[in-house]
Amino acid sequence: MHDDDEVSGRVTLAAVAKEAGVSLPTVSKVLNGRSDVSPVTRAKVEQLLKVHGYRRRHHGAPPSPLVELVFHELDSIWAMEIIRGVETVAKANKATVVLTESGTRHAPAPGWIEGVLRRRPLGVVLVFSTLPEDVKRQLRSRSIPFVIIDPAGDPDPDVPSVGSANWAGGLAATRHLTGHRHERVAIITGPEDMLCSLARLDGYRSAMAMAGLETDPRLIRFGDFHVQGGFTHAMDLLDGPDRPTAIFAGSDLQALGVLEAARLKGLSVPEDLSVVGYDDVPLAQWSSPPLTTVHQPLRHMAEEAARMLLRPDDPGKAAQRIELATRLVVRQSTARRRGA
Repeated sequence: MHDDDEVSGRVTLAAVAKEAGVSLPTVSKVLNGRSDVSPVTRAKVEQLLKVHGYRRRHHGAPPSPLVELVFHELDSIWAMEIIRGVETVAKANKATVVLTESGTRHAPAPGWIEGVLRRRPLGVVLVFSTLPEDVKRQLRSRSIPFVIIDPAGDPDPDVPSVGSANWAGGLAATRHLTGHRHERVAIITGPEDMLCSLARLDGYRSAMAMAGLETDPRLIRFGDFHVQGGFTHAMDLLDGPDRPTAIFAGSDLQALGVLEAARLKGLSVPEDLSVVGYDDVPLAQWSSPPLTTVHQPLRHMAEEAARMLLRPDDPGKAAQRIELATRLVVRQSTARRRGA
């Protein structure tokens, strides 16, 4: 190592490249968290940077006062509650929320990371189940903290996340119905590949077992959390003499579909059919009849996620899991089973 390889006590990237026996672009790739570098080369370069005390310098403008909120879809009332929660905390911290729609419910699209690295927000809130390893590495390489709001799945242990008690919610909804003497209770939960759907289903099964009732596989349906999914499954469930007398829908939107199916079948809610939803979005209290539902603290979940990003004590330094409580909100869409 020569003296002219150092500037103001800092080793140059060219010197690191020379000592590591790699090209300067390879060193740059390591600094930027790029995935197209072998693990052995990455480790060698990182070690040399550490030995020589190299400090990553951020070129260009400083991070913008932005919080990026990323969904796989924005066309639901559910999403609006998340947006309002993040916006409340961001505004209190003099930051602006930027909305991005990308990917599937499991992860953002591959091209998303390039855009967020250019924008360099204060932090990122993602409504997905997890993040690919290379995405996590690139965000961390630029010191961009991130938090997952995880209705879809169970994030990796090294990922900060905020969720809610889905099993307890499913248990409370179903116990409410069995407590009203309903024995044929159907469930329209969410997609089969989402952890929250399975957790609510497990809560349903536990409540049925507690009531000493058999779980009929024909009464278990996997929906899509949207109105059409609830409507389609309810039309099938209510078609025939051995129909359920109660339906637990895994979202309020699906419950609205159930209410419409009941109307078309000539059934009165709650006299002929009791219905329980999930989420307690504002629209639930304005349905006809007002919907009994499980309150999932969506706005509070979003607020907690934003606070994890913006707190002053080194946000995102250590992975943290927060799980918020759910509770049953009883309105007018449930009643004692007729004749019970």
